Amino acid sequence: MIRVLLADDQLLVRAGFKALLDAQPDVGVVAEAADGQQALAAVREHRPDIVLMDIRMPVVDGLAATRRITGDPRLAEVKVVMLTTFELDEYVFEALRSGASGFLVKDTEPDELLRAVRAVVGGDALLSPGVTRRLIAEFAARSKEPAAAGALSELTEREREVMALVGIGLSNEEIARRLVVSPLTAKTHVSRTMVKLGARDRAQLVVLAYESGLVRPGWLG
Repeated sequence: MIRVLLADDQLLVRAGFKALLDAQPDVGVVAEAADGQQALAAVREHRPDIVLMDIRMPVVDGLAATRRITGDPRLAEVKVVMLTTFELDEYVFEALRSGASGFLVKDTEPDELLRAVRAVVGGDALLSPGVTRRLIAEFAARSKEPAAAGALSELTEREREVMALVGIGLSNEEIARRLVVSPLTAKTHVSRTMVKLGARDRAQLVVLAYESGLVRPGWLG
């Protein structure tokens, strides 16, 4: 059973998501929260697999709550997905840098929401390549100057190559075609790269690719 925590200050939004999720045989909502402070308390109490977290909430906003969750080693297994009204919300890139595993638009199709929840819990990328490219194009140019690439010294040349392709928004299947390897091999390279860099998930790998200077804004080829 995939355990979900809903954090949104709009009761109707929570009610709609809960009805959809609880109707699934493999998903269940274990708690709800109307602000970030409640969300933090509920996460510590229930240890859900995934938190669907609204960005804009009273008391403690979703970004601050996400940073506290992802920064707590005791909650390392908890995934956070941000909820936003617009697909390219101004806070989305900052949310990924705060440790979120991705984001969902609140009016997303029900099937897409369910696929997203299962994908994130399964360790796959939530952000589709198309959404990733738009996200990068819009927000990567606003990121800080690239940090020193010392952390990348642990990577092999092939792992750096794979990380760069993840950074420009390619899926494992697209990476496999680009490098003429199997999708499983591509996935293995991505996984090893994440382990070496301490990335929580693929979304964090995209952020690290930019912050290390391995990929720069505009490299969407």
